[in-house]
Amino acid sequence: MEPEDFPRLLAGMMRPDAYPHAVETVEHLETHISHVFLAGAYAYKLKKPLDLGFLDFSTLERRHLCCDEELRLNCRLAPELYLGVVALTGEPDAPRVGGEGVALEFAVHMRRFPQASLLDRLPLSSELMRRLAELVAEFHARIPVADEASAYGAPVVILEPMLENLRQIRSRSVIPANIARLDHLEVWTRRRFAELTPVMEKRRREGFVRECHGDMHRGNIALVDGEICIFDAIEFNPNLRWIDTASEIAFFVMDLEQSGERAHAQLFLNRYLERSGDYGALRVLDFYKVYRAMVRAKVLAIRLGQRDLQPSEEADIRRQCTHYLSLAESYTQPRRPHLLIACGLPGSGKSRLSYRLREVRPMIHLRSDLERKRLFGLHELERTATQVGKGIYFPNATNWTYDRLHRLADAILASGYDVLVDATFIARERRERFHDLAAKHRAGFGILALDAPLDVLRERVMRRLSRGDDASEADLAVLERQHAGRQCLNDWERGYAVLVDTSREPQLVDVLSRIDAILDQETPKIQRSEAHPEAGERQRLQG
Repeated sequence: MEPEDFPRLLAGMMRPDAYPHAVETVEHLETHISHVFLAGAYAYKLKKPLDLGFLDFSTLERRHLCCDEELRLNCRLAPELYLGVVALTGEPDAPRVGGEGVALEFAVHMRRFPQASLLDRLPLSSELMRRLAELVAEFHARIPVADEASAYGAPVVILEPMLENLRQIRSRSVIPANIARLDHLEVWTRRRFAELTPVMEKRRREGFVRECHGDMHRGNIALVDGEICIFDAIEFNPNLRWIDTASEIAFFVMDLEQSGERAHAQLFLNRYLERSGDYGALRVLDFYKVYRAMVRAKVLAIRLGQRDLQPSEEADIRRQCTHYLSLAESYTQPRRPHLLIACGLPGSGKSRLSYRLREVRPMIHLRSDLERKRLFGLHELERTATQVGKGIYFPNATNWTYDRLHRLADAILASGYDVLVDATFIARERRERFHDLAAKHRAGFGILALDAPLDVLRERVMRRLSRGDDASEADLAVLERQHAGRQCLNDWERGYAVLVDTSREPQLVDVLSRIDAILDQETPKIQRSEAHPEAGERQRLQG
């Protein structure tokens, strides 16, 4: 089939008799690189005969190969949607899907699902974000790691598509106001690339470059029969899917943020980090969020260059392109980070309130119960059935846990993100250590101090243990020991503290208002009197 016959083939695919199954009407959807025909219970995806530099669909052989790759890659996250690759035979004006004879074209054969099932058309929920984050973290854990001998994930390979995005947008019709944005974004991208090159090389050596999905945004995720299906992985350019897992999650987080779903973006990010343990991704996350916003701007710019647009469509695409450029620019702005520690005895509601806070404030939540179990290679809900001071709860294990929380918080603050550290913090020296960390980063600092009567704490601890659905294994013996040995806030700490009595449900709006006031204070390095050495040793033993 000659290239000029392709429009005839598209017209032929609109005929119900082109298909080997019952079809009443055919619906045609178009993207910047594909044509999709919705026919009966199925969908057929054809690739446009294009060569855009970053993809090459210019020959039938290339399109066939990419159809096969699309099937392989998407069976990882949406096996129920992808059925096979079929040949289109016959004549361009009267094609036969899956017919005999010489192939005119090839198509990916998919199970059809309602467009209303797409995440960009569904109301989002906390539960859906949690499920999706866990699915993506588990996917990233099992997919192949890039061979160090390959060029995949090498810094120079990362930079090239970023610069290509800028070239593609500049080469098309862009309103004058965006030229200054493009200039700024190019300068920022080159500077941050130079600063982050050692970090990217280190992440590549540590195995974070993997064969990812590559195009994970809400429009490529559907909820089908209650199951999450992530489809349309990048098949046409391996360099765009053999990427740092941080780049993958950056796309989804950026996509949520650009649509105003910042709370859900924060929820997804926190749960992904909890499940994967890859808090180092934050060091490069904004860099990749800029890149991903520019990918969307490029796609829109390419669409502007195609001739079938109505004036109203063209105006809308220009508006969207500007929106993504503005979003990319927003990620380049410096910000002052904040460090909030949530402290209190078992059952005081630290984690419950922390989970509520992380949905309404852009904070990375570190929880001691989860990080302690990660240190020992345990699943968050795995039970150890160990007594106080033994198993994973011996004194040095507690010290290691706080050391890990400190290292993670240090790295997160250095990345420009706010941190919420959720631990008992009954020892003053541990609270002081995190205050000093905030001062080191010139970050706002606050103490969220939660408490309730001892009989209330006892009842909550027993109820939580009986449910078995929480990472904490603190029992009554732990509660009694920590209650007897805790060091209350002193005067200087109270200057940074938000005190909350959780015997009744705290009003979140009020708590947030008080937290904001505390975190906006300056955090100077101050001199403190040394705690009594015996008291300090006692707290190290008791956690």
